[in-house]
Amino acid sequence: MDCGVITSKTVLLLLSLAFWAAAAGLSYVGAYVFNTYKSYDNFLQDKYALLPAVIIICVAVVMFIIGLIGCCATFRESRVGLGLFLAIILIIFIAEVSAFVLGFVYREKVKTDVQDTMRSVFEKYDGQNPESTVVDYLQGELHCCGVKNYSDWTTTQWFNSTRNNSVPLSCCRHEMKNCTGRLDQPQELNTRGCAEELETGLQSVISYAMLVILGFAIVKFFGMLSVCVLTCKREDTGYQPLYSGVFA
Repeated sequence: MDCGVITSKTVLLLLSLAFWAAAAGLSYVGAYVFNTYKSYDNFLQDKYALLPAVIIICVAVVMFIIGLIGCCATFRESRVGLGLFLAIILIIFIAEVSAFVLGFVYREKVKTDVQDTMRSVFEKYDGQNPESTVVDYLQGELHCCGVKNYSDWTTTQWFNSTRNNSVPLSCCRHEMKNCTGRLDQPQELNTRGCAEELETGLQSVISYAMLVILGFAIVKFFGMLSVCVLTCKREDTGYQPLYSGVFA
């Protein structure tokens, strides 16, 4: 058994063992992206933006089984097992590349998606309905006020109906305990708009997910090369493994 075969088997065994860690990592990333979008789903009409996260989670589900198949096929040096392992890795590789492309596309689409829907949600604010809860939560968590800035509240129905020249208390800075939300006291308010803050947060999450996907895709690529090397070496040298079993 030459160095190329030993190296290829080592790579495949490490790849198989890494599938369990990859499953945990991908599950975390997918769930994190999904929960982030779920927190702000009132501002995102295009539900296909969740597609990258769904793909990541689906890939993670089968990781443990694939790890077992990889270990078994590598130890037995089975042409059938290695072929199956190669096919599975190729499918996952294609799925990860697809998720990467979709993440890149929807990373840019987030800007227009947020801008188009946020104003309509703010317009429905009345201080009591579900949209009001979402808006207050968003402004409190992101330390923002209004869509582009705090003055956007002056065009809403809620502002015109209250007639007290103030914005919701969720616009107040956390350190201002006596804040009343009045516009003539802007030093007590978060003046930056929520659209920019939300866009930045969502794009950061997508970028993080894309980097993780790209890293795993590169690992899969080297795994496929190792399968090809091991299969070709066996055909060229004609050696038979000492251990043969079900997959042989």
